[in-house]
Amino acid sequence: MTHTLLAATDFSAPARHALERAAQLAQLHPDARLTLAHVVSASALDKLRRLIPGEAEKIEAELLAQAGSNLAELAASLASRYDSRIDTELLRGSALPVLAELAESRQADLLVMGARGAHFVREMLLGSTTERVLRKSRRPLLAVKQRPQAPYRRILAPVDFSVHAAAAVKVAHAWLPDADIVLLNAFAVELESTFRLAGMDDDRIHEYRIQAREAAMAEMDAFVATLDVPVNRLTRQFVHGPATLRIIEHEQTVDADLIVMGKHGQSVMEELLLGSVTKHVLAHSASDVLIAGHPG
Repeated sequence: MTHTLLAATDFSAPARHALERAAQLAQLHPDARLTLAHVVSASALDKLRRLIPGEAEKIEAELLAQAGSNLAELAASLASRYDSRIDTELLRGSALPVLAELAESRQADLLVMGARGAHFVREMLLGSTTERVLRKSRRPLLAVKQRPQAPYRRILAPVDFSVHAAAAVKVAHAWLPDADIVLLNAFAVELESTFRLAGMDDDRIHEYRIQAREAAMAEMDAFVATLDVPVNRLTRQFVHGPATLRIIEHEQTVDADLIVMGKHGQSVMEELLLGSVTKHVLAHSASDVLIAGHPG
């Protein structure tokens, strides 16, 4: 694996935290190349031309020059503190397709973005730029929520034993080889609610739960065997209940500073969308979230 990072910024506070984290990750790998990218909104420039046609060209040039200057200052500041090679890329267009296309053209191994940008209310209505880029790009994406302090040390990896989950764990270990990874499986008894409605007693349902846990443990053994991760870096946990609830609960329980997930789960229907569990965790977790792209 190479270590090419693309960090997007809209110059907001969440974006600055994302740039800090990207530079911190780059510093961990001597071969890393980090590019800071800012996309100047083409629609905003078009509106400017309509509103003040006589001065639009001059103001547009000033806006682009200021954005370029801001980007260069950020790169210089990060390079001085993290001793990394940092390039910049100033583009025009719509952030969603431009960032996805840039990530592909640069063959980025990791796209880093703030979980929220400057236009919070609009994002709540339309879905964040980060989430929309995730839907379009096949590249791994790190959504940064917290101001970086120390490097990531404890990773929570919810696993459903799919190839997407395996890809997520492998990506996390490649970027953070010294971090501990907690593999969390949320298991359930098939048709448990139906059994309860039918009047099945609790002892019998409990027996089914034990069987489901034992089956999950066997699947976990097979899953771990597919990972190229040292066993001493892995911890296994099994919990009963819906994944959306158990992941958020265990984020604090295991003292995780990063959650890593596949883009989709087992469901074939989720292939067309961002997976429902992944979307829930991205919206409700306190920790940063690393979402792997399509399994190679």
